[in-house]
Amino acid sequence: MRRFLDGLYRFSGALAAFFLLAIGVSILAQIVGRFFGKIVDSTELAGFCLAASSFLGLGYTLRGGGHIRVNMLVIRFTGKSRRAFELWCCAAAASVTGFLSVSAALFVWQTYTFGDISPGLLAAPFWIPQTGMVLGLIIMTVALVDDLLCVARGQTPSYEANSRGALE
Repeated sequence: MRRFLDGLYRFSGALAAFFLLAIGVSILAQIVGRFFGKIVDSTELAGFCLAASSFLGLGYTLRGGGHIRVNMLVIRFTGKSRRAFELWCCAAAASVTGFLSVSAALFVWQTYTFGDISPGLLAAPFWIPQTGMVLGLIIMTVALVDDLLCVARGQTPSYEANSRGALE
């Protein structure tokens, strides 16, 4: 199971990187197109890619210790009280992202059902770029539950272990 989850986080990170690359390629296409007198509007596509990249990178970044964490309260606790506080933090965050995942999935389903399309030149069905948001939120929720279980077992959560290594 550990190998599957780590692969899932790496895959979502790779997808986030792919969408960042797609932003660069689309903007480059717009620049080259302008040079040759052709109109290439990459604004809408770049926006879709930015949203996908941002959400798909959430779980990968959490597991890598890359999210900003304010430890002003956490560092005041030690032992069992710290573990209880970490459990509460992970459970609260997983609950919020779980709720957001379900809400976003319902929103995407509604967008698909109504056949909403983007108003720009692409006129793409909105559910296609919105799917990246839902997948990213689901993977973030899984990562938070994964860390919640690590804390419950008395292990160091990934976000803490990896952030220590990043600071050294």
